[in-house]
Amino acid sequence: MTARVRNPLLAALALTFPLVACAREPSPAPAAPAAVPAAAAPAAPAAPLVTGLPDFTRLVEQVTPGVVNIEARIGARAAARGTPLDEDMPEIFRRFFGPGFGMPQPGASPGRSLGSGFLIGEGYILTNHHVVDGAETITVRLSDRRELQAKLVGSDEGYDVALLKLEGKEANGLPALRLGSSSALRPGQWVVAIGSPLGLDHSVTAGIVSAVGRSGGRGQQYVPFIQTDVAINRGNSGGPLLNTSGEVVGINSQILSNSGGYMGVSFAIPIDLAMNAAEQIKKTGKVSRGMLGVTVQEVDSARAKALGLPNSAGALVNGVEPGSAAEKGGIEIGDVITAVNGQPVNSSADLPPMIGMLQPGSRARVEILRDGRKRELSVTLGELSSDAQRTGAREAPGASQGAAASPAARIGLRVADLDAATRRQLGLGNNEGVRITGVISPEAREAGLSPGMVVLRVGRTPVGSVAALERELRSVAEGDAVMLLVRSPGGATSFVALTVGEG
Repeated sequence: MTARVRNPLLAALALTFPLVACAREPSPAPAAPAAVPAAAAPAAPAAPLVTGLPDFTRLVEQVTPGVVNIEARIGARAAARGTPLDEDMPEIFRRFFGPGFGMPQPGASPGRSLGSGFLIGEGYILTNHHVVDGAETITVRLSDRRELQAKLVGSDEGYDVALLKLEGKEANGLPALRLGSSSALRPGQWVVAIGSPLGLDHSVTAGIVSAVGRSGGRGQQYVPFIQTDVAINRGNSGGPLLNTSGEVVGINSQILSNSGGYMGVSFAIPIDLAMNAAEQIKKTGKVSRGMLGVTVQEVDSARAKALGLPNSAGALVNGVEPGSAAEKGGIEIGDVITAVNGQPVNSSADLPPMIGMLQPGSRARVEILRDGRKRELSVTLGELSSDAQRTGAREAPGASQGAAASPAARIGLRVADLDAATRRQLGLGNNEGVRITGVISPEAREAGLSPGMVVLRVGRTPVGSVAALERELRSVAEGDAVMLLVRSPGGATSFVALTVGEG
């Protein structure tokens, strides 16, 4: 090894040795630390590159303390019933249940339902009926992680609203959310949802109002839902839908989905309707609804033409319950209801919520079109029974697009007289109705007509024989539309519009 190589190597060993020694021997007293340069001042935040976007942080900070998580312990008997109202809802129209609730079979052990809710003052909480239905115990978790027990004051299945009351001194002084007006909502407005989707407490999502006044499934025809594109999932049930002022405008309740998860269409119960229900529950423990006593269906273009109407707005009356408020007030089959107390009825789905919100015994101004002329009737409403709330004044089956009139073949039908025994079997009166024995035109089939149905009226005129039916049809010119009131074998009645052909 040359001196030139040896000297650097020795120098390297000399530098290495103290490090090895330090690893084996106690460390000497630390030397005085070198002076540390002063920390640089934090840089100013960069200016946003995108401006004009909504920022909901202040809203969320103010509102979150009033939003709660709800866990309901469901007894075995209630759990065995499965999801409330599922048998009355289309498969695609789902409610939000938290993980673990499931669909227990008969004899299953008790389960649980997870949902959301919000404080409305004095320890009261609003949530969904389906969140706490069948609950034996209800636990409420606040935003500060405290857990309190709540009791069910009352609930209403038709509106899907439940009112809870917190127990104990800790319930005093809790922050309540401010309530807005759902009637002021318009499509396109920003809204925010806060809840516990999939058990993730106090999650925040935002979107816009997609539509208002959406009709619910069977059993909830009394709720004019708010449709939004706010992302909500199982566990959001009962949580608040808020406007940009932080006011509650709805209660998140349902989604439209074929997977059970969010697909861009969500529904909320209007807060005006929910608070109406809550106040009734406080006072009486239940919700009462007005009843008119009619069945109605849509007015499409064919029916509008047949009835001589200027447009297809309104609800076409195809049945009036005997002894009902409608019958006593002078409403007849074939009338088109266009307004209630000055509020327009644009479709048949608008009518049940309007009537349901009115108190039994109250008087309502019902505007109708009859024979092409406007009339206003004063009706004293009855009370909707609990059984009728599931079936209620809903759109009758049958009738889609139509065809027409003239002797029966010109409207695509074969008909026959009914004998007295058949009339008794069908629950018809004497000289009431003509049986359809055959459907011979595509238009009549598309309109929902089939053998076994009974034609009760042509327009507003009752018919009790083939001769009477054809006498009414002869007066209708080719190409004109005619309305038939028909009854299905199951007893449902509906108007069908048909256009008269050559035969």
